[in-house]
Amino acid sequence: MKEAIRSFARGLGVDDVGFATADDYRSPRSPALGELLSGARSLVVLAYRELSTCDSENPQIAMNGRMDVMAFSRSCNYRLARFLETECGGRAITVPVSYPLEMSEETNGAVGDLSLRHAAVAAGLGAFGRHNLVIHPELGTRVIFTAVLTDLNLPSDAAVTEDLCVHCDACVAACPGDALAEEGRTDVMRCIRNSQPYGIGGAIRFWTEYGAATPAERKALLRDPRYWKLYQAGFIGFQYFCFRCLATCPVGRG
Repeated sequence: MKEAIRSFARGLGVDDVGFATADDYRSPRSPALGELLSGARSLVVLAYRELSTCDSENPQIAMNGRMDVMAFSRSCNYRLARFLETECGGRAITVPVSYPLEMSEETNGAVGDLSLRHAAVAAGLGAFGRHNLVIHPELGTRVIFTAVLTDLNLPSDAAVTEDLCVHCDACVAACPGDALAEEGRTDVMRCIRNSQPYGIGGAIRFWTEYGAATPAERKALLRDPRYWKLYQAGFIGFQYFCFRCLATCPVGRG
């Protein structure tokens, strides 16, 4: 059954496919898989190559590249879940690249309902690097993941045991928020302040300033580029303005 599923997913244009049992998936902050799907037994993890748009100095172009792969991955996720239900006789739910996710003080809007990084490692699709992202054996760091959670019994693929990181620390030096200063840990809030300046933190700061402003100052604030970018983020969703950890990592390039 695994090979039929793998073949179907690859036929959609997915770059790689891995499998992990619920017991082999371990994430320190995400809920148990059974809380997402009663009777969950396995994960099918899909890998997608990040295109060269992450190299662009133009933030709109770079973010558009991420939106492209997010849209493509949503389609693949849904079609695979349909395949698992209609052709394999299982129940299946999809887990997206990014949002929606729980927005609360507890999570700071930065904890997914399922950790795709840990799922990818459990499914044999790579190993963690110095940047705490997953490095794929062929695609390198320029890879993102989605997953389909199912009650089908699908044994885990072999784990990647090789250290794929070259330990050049290019990601550490390139991080504008100094979020990778401590090895083995990403300072999530430092990362978010740089990568998502028009997320909830930026919105709170703007509207706090707006609430304390005079009528003339409010009029000026609505012409401020910050407001225009917050407005766009309001209907696009989370916008990433930093891809330096992807763009600078040499693993898998060329």
